[in-house]
Amino acid sequence: MIPDGERPDARTTAQSAHVVPIRWYEPSGAPTTSSPTLLWLHGGGFFRGGLDQPEAHAVAGALAQLGVRVATVGYRLAPVPGLGWVRPRSGSSRVRFPLPLDDVLTAYRAVAARSPDGVVLGGASAGACLAAAATLRSTDDGRRPSGAVFAYGFFHAVHPRHRDARQRSRRHRRITHAPWALDVMNRNYVGSRGATSERSAFPGGHDVGAFPRTLVVNAEHDNMRASGDLFAAELGAAGVDVAHHVLPGTRHAFLNHPGPAAFSTATAMIAAWIHSPDTPTDRAAG
Repeated sequence: MIPDGERPDARTTAQSAHVVPIRWYEPSGAPTTSSPTLLWLHGGGFFRGGLDQPEAHAVAGALAQLGVRVATVGYRLAPVPGLGWVRPRSGSSRVRFPLPLDDVLTAYRAVAARSPDGVVLGGASAGACLAAAATLRSTDDGRRPSGAVFAYGFFHAVHPRHRDARQRSRRHRRITHAPWALDVMNRNYVGSRGATSERSAFPGGHDVGAFPRTLVVNAEHDNMRASGDLFAAELGAAGVDVAHHVLPGTRHAFLNHPGPAAFSTATAMIAAWIHSPDTPTDRAAG
């Protein structure tokens, strides 16, 4: 059953017969002002997640209730880390870089064709990394998005280690979120250590001066915050109009949990930022 305000869609890449699922969420009521469509990407370490997980479906639904037109994308996933160091078998649905990014770019072109007020590229966690890479590639191709939104994303091939030991001890304690495990996850996505240096795999540490206005929302207690904080700083140093917020008391993937207040706080912040392109830049706290 398709929820109200949601329309399924699909697009096919020019290189293959692969269909890229796109799910649409229309704003509730008549929009009071024109604003861009948000193309939103779920997280999951590049190897898990999908259109139905809360980080995709619940976030898009909440933003639609706040007047934002949203499209989500079912990009292809990488092999499960530890089980996929060999090349994925022929016919396998598991792929590696750059194919997931190609799916996002295919969706971006399709959404842009139906969005006269422009497109904001955004995502959470690994989806934020993909959204940042798609922003770079689209800008290179002369299709610069209207903006970018990143929630607790990571953007660097090697995850930065936080220098404050006291803060680090309060961050996410899951073994899968240990910095060394995150580095393994990154290599699993691209398939080799050498490929991690690709600019369109991990944009952190590369030239980001052509980025559009950007909103960065990080979780306070999150090992990945070191990469999110650094990337926001890199954007600011490059002259990009970046609004950077750190939500107190939050942990990684809080958008996968619609109940707590952090979910409503972040979705309201994203909606307000999309609707108000001239909002002054806010600096991170904490």
